[in-house]
Amino acid sequence: MSELYHLVRPPREPSERPPVLMFLHGYGSNEEDLFGLAEEFSPQFFVISVRAPLTVGPGSFAWFPVEFTPEGLLADEKSAFNSRELLEGFLTSLPDRYGTDPNRVLVAGFSQGAIMAVSVALASPESLGAVALMSGRILSSSMAAAAPLNRLSKTTYLIVHGTRDRVLPIDEGRQSRQSLEALGLHPDYEEFEMEHTISDESLARVTAWSRRWLENHL
Repeated sequence: MSELYHLVRPPREPSERPPVLMFLHGYGSNEEDLFGLAEEFSPQFFVISVRAPLTVGPGSFAWFPVEFTPEGLLADEKSAFNSRELLEGFLTSLPDRYGTDPNRVLVAGFSQGAIMAVSVALASPESLGAVALMSGRILSSSMAAAAPLNRLSKTTYLIVHGTRDRVLPIDEGRQSRQSLEALGLHPDYEEFEMEHTISDESLARVTAWSRRWLENHL
């Protein structure tokens, strides 16, 4: 069983096999960061917020090391692969561990967490049903590992990105959309006038999208 430290919040509206909402935080943050957003989502969700496996400082964690270069952020692809495998195993363990519905799993990631969310979705689409990429990007290695379209097409995608993002510029969000479309997918996409953050407006977009997805998967 893949073990990753995580926080859980049972659904406010209990059911026999509740759907999962999983949060993946960004570089240098921790599992507490996005956990507070849970109240904005459907009370039907069993909420899980996962801590990345690499320690970069006190209370500060990462899914993979990054290097800042003149060309932009350079990812440690091997470390990202290892974290992806940990997440895949962790997702597989959830139904037995918590009694959740394996067919209704939504993963919402911010920044590096978004990178990991889409990495899992492309390589192992059966492990989740929907992905919200908040201010993220798609690694070339994730594209190379993408499953065939007949498997990928069962997953729903949303991309939100800030036009004033100076960490992962808006071109990264636009490229993410183009990359998914090149695979034959049809992601929902929206830009917001914000920096590298989650604004009230972008969060409202994600929560509304998540509710529609849940309504379609009762």
